[in-house]
Amino acid sequence: MFHSILLVEDNLADLELTRRAFQRHQAAYPLQEAHDGAEALEMVARLQSDESGASLPLLVLLDLRLPKVNGFEVLRQLKSNPKTCHVPVVVLTSSSDHSDIQHAYTLGANSYLIKPMNYREFSEMAATIDQYWMGVNVPLE
Repeated sequence: MFHSILLVEDNLADLELTRRAFQRHQAAYPLQEAHDGAEALEMVARLQSDESGASLPLLVLLDLRLPKVNGFEVLRQLKSNPKTCHVPVVVLTSSSDHSDIQHAYTLGANSYLIKPMNYREFSEMAATIDQYWMGVNVPLE
């Protein structure tokens, strides 16, 4: 069974920064990437119905400002689906707007993190995310 972290991010610089940060800390599970909300939802739907042994992601790192389908809608759909509602979703965004934070938690976000502006802080955040979420979300075989 293949376990991964799903990173939903459209900004190429942020995507590369996240990739590097997780590689640097030798994250417990590989990153799968979706570049917009529609792609993320399609990927999760495909994994739900895949009989090849693929599994849902152990964690979703979700940006809010996404093309096609925004992060709030992705979050709403994931948390309202009985097959995916248990998957932890960490909103990882540059928005510090109180209404965005409140709305994300109302929709079921498990955590809301504001992207640090420098690599060192971002790298430390990636290590903390991996240690915390992958430590509590061990896959059941």
